[in-house]
Amino acid sequence: MEAQGFSVAACNNKGTTFIGVDQSPICIKVDGSQDFTFPCPADSKTIAPNYTSLAFQEDQAGYLAGIVAAGASKSGTIGAIGGTSICGPCVRYIQGYELGAKSVNPNIKVVSAYVTNDFSAAAFQDQAGGKTFAENFLAQNAGLDILFQVAGLTGNGVLDAACAANISGIGVDVDQFLSYPNAAPCLLTSAEKHLELAVSDALKTESAGTLEPGTILYDAKNDGIGVAVGHDNSNHWAPDAQTKINAALAGMKDGSLKTCPDKCGSLK
Repeated sequence: MEAQGFSVAACNNKGTTFIGVDQSPICIKVDGSQDFTFPCPADSKTIAPNYTSLAFQEDQAGYLAGIVAAGASKSGTIGAIGGTSICGPCVRYIQGYELGAKSVNPNIKVVSAYVTNDFSAAAFQDQAGGKTFAENFLAQNAGLDILFQVAGLTGNGVLDAACAANISGIGVDVDQFLSYPNAAPCLLTSAEKHLELAVSDALKTESAGTLEPGTILYDAKNDGIGVAVGHDNSNHWAPDAQTKINAALAGMKDGSLKTCPDKCGSLK
């Protein structure tokens, strides 16, 4: 269910606890409908005290994937394709990816593009369209040898194109070596949100009667994000990749590492 529909349902069913998995903070009106005004005109905790949103620090996971990509790239050019430019989490993933790559190789070229600028089916639900878009993207960016997808089912098509072009792909949200085996032959890693951990925590705290309304953020500090192992393609990782990942995670946990630009989640 979309975040807006979920919030409406929560407002209309105050006796039921709602836990929104992988949902960014949203502004809602008294009737539960989404309000795009910022800052939020109403307190969602008051309007929907039975609604908890589990959100994730996508830029941190993207940063770790960027470390792996830069270390593995032979050409010095890597890429990323997002589903839509108005998806804040998509943009954060790619912003973190670029910064992580540049932390390894300041001169690396990171090329990115978005399938669409709206929330139409093309953004996240069109695997065939994603493959076609990625094929055109690769044709326009000769030499690119690693491609990160941030586009759901559309992104699986991006991975299909990467494998067909004999370059490495990077998955998103979960370990796609397991969730999308078709891409396993060329999958370098995946930028992960630790969804199982977040849901387990939420269910345990709800059972204990201590689940708080509002947004719970999962990031490096509570082991809410990470990067998948290389599985069959771990031999393509740079020898010091894990050392750099560990150092980056330490910096994220103590707050010393910046993984997103000042306008995080925005293209402007």
